[in-house]
Order: sequence, then C-alpha cells, then structure tokens
Amino acid sequence: MSPKQLEDMYDAVIVGAGAAGLSAALGLLRSPEIKRMEEDGITPKILVVSKLQPLRSHTGSAEGGIAASLGNIESDDWHWHYYDTVKGGDWLVDQDAAKLLAEYAPETVINLERGGVAFSRTEDGHIAQRRFGGHTREFGGAPVRRAAYAADRIGHQILHALWQQCVAAGVTFAEEWYVTDLVLAHDGARAAGIVAFDTHKGTVHAVKARNVLFATGGAGRLFHTTSNSWDLTGDGMALALAAGLQLEDVEFVQFHPTGLAHTGILLSEAARAEGGVLRNADGEAFMERYAPGHADLAARDVVSRSIMAEIDAGRGVADPKDPDGPKDCVWLDMTGIDPAHMRAVLPQVVETIEKYADIDPAKDPVPIKPTAHYTMGGIPITVDGQVYRWHGGDGNGEARDGSREPVEGLYAAGECSCVSVHGANRLGGNSLLDACLFGTRAGRALAARIAAAPVDDPMAGDDSDVRGADETRAQAVDAAAGERERELKELLTPRDVTSDPAPQATDGTERSADDNPYRLMAELGAVMERAAAVRCDAASLETALHAIDDELAPRATALAAHDGIAAFNQEITAIWEVRHLIALARAVLAASDARHESRGSLKRNDFPRRDDERYLAHSMTDAAGRVAWQPVHIVDVPPRKREY
Repeated sequence: MSPKQLEDMYDAVIVGAGAAGLSAALGLLRSPEIKRMEEDGITPKILVVSKLQPLRSHTGSAEGGIAASLGNIESDDWHWHYYDTVKGGDWLVDQDAAKLLAEYAPETVINLERGGVAFSRTEDGHIAQRRFGGHTREFGGAPVRRAAYAADRIGHQILHALWQQCVAAGVTFAEEWYVTDLVLAHDGARAAGIVAFDTHKGTVHAVKARNVLFATGGAGRLFHTTSNSWDLTGDGMALALAAGLQLEDVEFVQFHPTGLAHTGILLSEAARAEGGVLRNADGEAFMERYAPGHADLAARDVVSRSIMAEIDAGRGVADPKDPDGPKDCVWLDMTGIDPAHMRAVLPQVVETIEKYADIDPAKDPVPIKPTAHYTMGGIPITVDGQVYRWHGGDGNGEARDGSREPVEGLYAAGECSCVSVHGANRLGGNSLLDACLFGTRAGRALAARIAAAPVDDPMAGDDSDVRGADETRAQAVDAAAGERERELKELLTPRDVTSDPAPQATDGTERSADDNPYRLMAELGAVMERAAAVRCDAASLETALHAIDDELAPRATALAAHDGIAAFNQEITAIWEVRHLIALARAVLAASDARHESRGSLKRNDFPRRDDERYLAHSMTDAAGRVAWQPVHIVDVPPRKREY
C-alpha cells in the first residue's frame, strides 16, 4: 500500500511500523492536543513509512511476555520491577527512565488489553503471568510471575492489535518503502524529512516533514547466529550515524541463551519459565552453580555466559544433525513438562523444535546455543523520545560534564533508540514494554509540537519564519533525493566483472569479482561472530575492524545490481542494507574496544571486571569511531555487586 499522493509537507513522518512506530502513531492521534486540532477542523498530516508490510514487522516474533507488576498471580510492586531493571542492566540504566518504565507498565498492558490484545487468562479471568529471568519480588528476593503473556505469541497479538487500531484511526501507510536518508537542516539542528525508495515502483521520493520519528528496530543481522529476521539490518541507527548523530551504548548486544542450534531461531524464555532445564554433556543442570536460587531464569547475559563457560570447559554437546561437528551447544531439557501443558502454553516453541530440529521436546533434549537477539544501545533519546547530541566527556572512559543538544523535530522509539532503560543487559519482557510505553510517550510529545504549529494552520497566514523554515527543509530533502537518484542509476548500471580483480576474503580464499550483498552479509556476520559474540578482547576486535576496513567495506562500495530494473529489485535494498550493517559494525567494534571492562552483555576477556570508577558511563559513538562518555543517571539505587 502506498499513499495516493505525497503531501508537500507533513506534520510528522514515522519510520517503522512495529510496536514502537504504531504506538507512536496512536499516541499522537489520541492525544488531547490532536483531538482539539481536529475539533477546530485541522487534520494532522501524518505518514507511517515501513520497509515491510506492517504485520511482517519483527514485533510479531516476540514470544514470551511483556513485563508489568499487575500482581494477578502473586503480589508484586512496580518498585521491585524498577530495581530489577536497574540491576539487570548492571547499573548502566538511567534510573529516571527505568522508573517510568516500571511505574507505567501496568497501565500500558491494560491499555493493550483494551485495544484488543488477547492475553492468556487465569481461571478467574485476569491476565495470566509467568516467571521471566531476572524478575524478583522484594528487591532481589524470590522470582516473581510478572510477564503477561498470550501463550508464546504475545508479539503477534500486540502487533495485530496495534495495526488494527491504526487502520481504524485512518493512519496513512507507505508500505515496502525503504528509507535511504535521514535529512537534517540548519547544520544538523533540525529535522527536515526523509528520502525513501518505493520498492514497488523503483522510484525515489523526497518526503518533507517538520517532525520525524525513527522506530526501525534492531540490528541482529550483524551476527551470523541471530534470532532476528532478515530485515533487522540496523537501518535507523546507520542513518543516524550518516546524518552526523551519535549512538549510545551500541557495544551492548544481547545474546539470548536459547537459540535452536545452528539456526539461531529463538526458543522463548517461556520454555524455561514452564520448567525447561539447561544441561551440559554430563547431564548436569549447571545453572544452579552460576546463579543459585535463580538457575535457568537468571538474567540473559548471565545464562549466555554460563553456557559459553560450559562449552569452553569441554562440557558442550554437538548438534544431533551434525554429530561429528563442533561441541558448541548445550541441552534444553523440556521432558519434565507435561506434554499437554507444553503444547497449550508453548505451541510456537514446540512447532519450531519439531519443524527445524526434528525432535519431540517431550521425549528428547533440544540442542541450543546463544543467539544475537537485541540491541540495548541505539539513537540517544530523552524519556519523551527527543533525539539529542552529547557534547563532552571525551577520552579514557571517564564521564565528564557535558550537555545534551536536542535535534529539533527528531524523535526515536523502540529498539533502534536508547532511552537507557536496558543499560548493559535487557530483562526479558521489557522490550515490548519499552516499545509500547516510550513509543506512546514519543507520539504524545510529537502531538504537542504539531499542535503548536500544524502544517494546515489557517491562522499561520504568511508567517515568513515558518515559510522560510519549510523552504529550507524542502531544499535539503530535495538535494538528498537528487543524490540518491544519481546513486540508484549507478547501482543499476552493471559492472564489467571480467576486468575487475577478484577480491581476497579474510580467510585467504578467492572470491568471484561478481560480488553480491548477500555474500557480504554472510561474511560480515561470520567476522562479527568471531570477534564479539558473547565475549571479546582487544585482539578479536582489532582483527574484525581490519577485516571490515580492508576487505568488506571496499567490496560493499563496489557493489552493483545484477539487473537494471529498479522495480521489485531486492538486490538494491540489500546493497543499502549491507552498507548500513558495515557502518554499524564499525561503531559496535569501536565502542566495545573503548570500554575496558566487563559489564552486562559485554564480556571482555582482557578486562574481566566491572569498573564503576571509569566506566559507569554511556558510550556515545559517532561515524568516525570517536567515543565520548555521558554520566549515568543514578537516582536512588546506588551501584553494587550484581549477583543472582
């Protein structure tokens, strides 16, 4: 679906149609400011742009639950949820943001239910809840049932409900449009709009807007083994870097402990919440040694590192599909769960195991290994979704005095952003909550800006300042669109592959000069897997950076499409995607190299301890790999040793 026509100027363009983008659109349209505008006869001009049809957004793959202290099964308190979030993030969480997350979580879940989300139910009709890793009662005590769920398809339920509400509200979508540029005006101080490629028609569009919100999802495709769909290529984060912005805490990439062996497909944490147990080659339920009292439901970074420790110690197992292959897995034993109950509450997990591993989980253990799952860092935002630049705190990991410079009219929400409620490690159930809650807040903040100066304001008259600002925006977007059109023509011009030298890959083998983006993505994923999957050190990071700079990046620059037709040419968007991944990989490696400590999901073998004296700070990394440091917002939970 494409808009019948593009407006000359939009009040707001939202990029991304997952939980965060759709929540932002609904938060905007349902705000009192927009309601008053509409009562006055002014209709806001809003466009939601998505590289996918919205119902294919990655939100739909979220399985286990959304966290909220509803207390439907046992007593709970949002203050406990707040503490668990701070502790789970290894104290790199901005505590003012985490308080909002925990306090307004019940309201968020109840509003989702009222919007049509079909949650699983208790016998007395309340929203059902289950245990999830790292969620406790009484500030780190016994585990608590806090994750509201819909069998193991909660993301599917939320995505469909939000999309239906947006359709009912009359939201205009530009579906399967790929955003190629974030355009800023006034020396990068103000949002001007976006440039987008209509994959159906093969045309480039200049989309002008007074406000832009990015909700483009994560970047799991940086790694070979990932639970993320093929579309999570870090586009929004890479476009922010290209526009001269920074990324916050981008070195923290969460590996989910239970990816189905050698597919990366996620087996929900709910499998362990319902009684699944991790076992090593000796049959030992080893997690009790690493996290007494929490065992298999400790925080995800703890469980992933524990699995890798067992494998490193020689207690790993081989994938039964490759019995002579590497012993780089452990077992997920679900045989203790009642088979009927398993199929009732874990239908997607069971179906995945049966289909992709040819195993009956009620009878045999399942091989698993950690899989890249979630990007904790991203575009830096305030609690109202406003994107900003950080000035100050340069060098040596010491957070110094500095200031936030807001980018006027630019917002972000969801996994591509960093409000820093996840810190160095996200607790299960907090991602959907983050996307819905802070997406809604960003939408409401957008609404206030739009109501103050709507595009169709009949009272604006001939305001020269407003007209001049819009002209500047339009010129900037048109110029960027012109550059992108010229590049598109180049990409559609076939290269003479017979005269080009065959590039050498990092493993020394020769590659065909007839290169393609899919091969490059696979090689980049392998490079990142060796360098930074679960653990890293200076040598592995340096090797990866050299591989990217010396081989992968030049090859990406030289890519061209194999077909000269732009319409429905997936290779065109794949070329842009691999270039985005390469830019993002550089930032991830630079930030990882700059942080000389181990914290949360970042395990440095050469710096095994957490260093609060120097690194209790957010990394702020730009496109050149320069890293500045911003202090963490500590409110009332002082750092302490993190134990489970």
